[in-house]
Amino acid sequence: MASCEKRAFKYRFYPTDAQAAELSRTFGCVRKVYNMALAARTEAWTRQERVNYHQTSALLTAWKRTEELAYLNEVSSVPLQQALRHLQTAFANFFGKRARYPRFKSRKKSRKSAEYTTSAFRFRNGELRLAKMSEPLRIVWSRPLPEGVSPSTVTVSQDAAGRWFVSMLCDDPGIRHLPATDAAVGIDAGLDHLLALSTGEKIANPRHERRDRAALAKAQRRLAKKEKGSANGVKARRKVARIHARIADRRRDSLHQITTRLVRENQTLVIEDLSVRNMVKNRKLARVISDAAWREFRSMLEYKANWYGREVIAVDRWFPSSKLCSACGTLQDKMPLNVRTWTCGCGATHDRDVNAAKNLLAAGRAVAACGAGVRPQRSSPGGQSAMKQEVSRREP
Repeated sequence: MASCEKRAFKYRFYPTDAQAAELSRTFGCVRKVYNMALAARTEAWTRQERVNYHQTSALLTAWKRTEELAYLNEVSSVPLQQALRHLQTAFANFFGKRARYPRFKSRKKSRKSAEYTTSAFRFRNGELRLAKMSEPLRIVWSRPLPEGVSPSTVTVSQDAAGRWFVSMLCDDPGIRHLPATDAAVGIDAGLDHLLALSTGEKIANPRHERRDRAALAKAQRRLAKKEKGSANGVKARRKVARIHARIADRRRDSLHQITTRLVRENQTLVIEDLSVRNMVKNRKLARVISDAAWREFRSMLEYKANWYGREVIAVDRWFPSSKLCSACGTLQDKMPLNVRTWTCGCGATHDRDVNAAKNLLAAGRAVAACGAGVRPQRSSPGGQSAMKQEVSRREP
């Protein structure tokens, strides 16, 4: 069946000098308003008072009337209002215990972006004009927008490499659920191989960062020798950012191909609920874990499964998938990381990663049968997850 899903289409564009200057001013004003509103809300928080979006909107109006902040009137008001809405969302996530307390935006490190709603842009005949601009953006249309739809919001951003992007959020009526199938697969994430499937297939780890490690190190050494704040320092920093962007683009493209194939071929996909944030604290493995991008893989898998009518099940991270024999269910006492193949007492010889994927598949089916959620340990923080109950029954 067809579903009307929200989908963002991202394109690269090349602004004129006037457009680049206008957008740069807008980015700075958005950051300024966000930080001032956050400071006002933080000050009110220390007085045990709550400040909501409407109150910060009134503050913005007052700020514009002052001589010191009169320059806020020179840019479109919509991105400034959207910044306040984003701050409200950040506080809602904080109070809902889904995120940390909002932090101030940095001029050097924070993402440069501005969001425009329908009142602040015009999209006609394939041309996009933003408020305060007389010319349309020169967009490289790498793929067409869905026929007959118009964007509801437009987000303009500039990355650290100096590239400009525009993201258009549209209702995509072309997203359809795929025909249902009985196929199911367990997926074990690793480092030697990016993924091991319960079918026995192993997907190689491209190690995108290692391919450019020498060039990256050279560029970083040159950056370290430049005087801070100098023009040459800016150029050297931009070159480092371009290498990072090239690595990230290759990684993202590879993950898109892998996740799309897995979602198309399988009705149920079982993964392990890894705590990547804690795992990267291991200094010896932090670089390769970050390069594998397990969190991005899971994010892609989940939203594509939602688009195409598939199911993703995340098994409790403490489930001993590597130490459990997929043939007889015997739990081994120890399983060091250097052990890649092992033989169980029942005579079955296992590849460590494939055996883990098979156990994850069985565990995911048990979780589904017991009615547990996609994140069992998060949905039942005070009790034992369905997966752990299943393991306890299988232990001798």
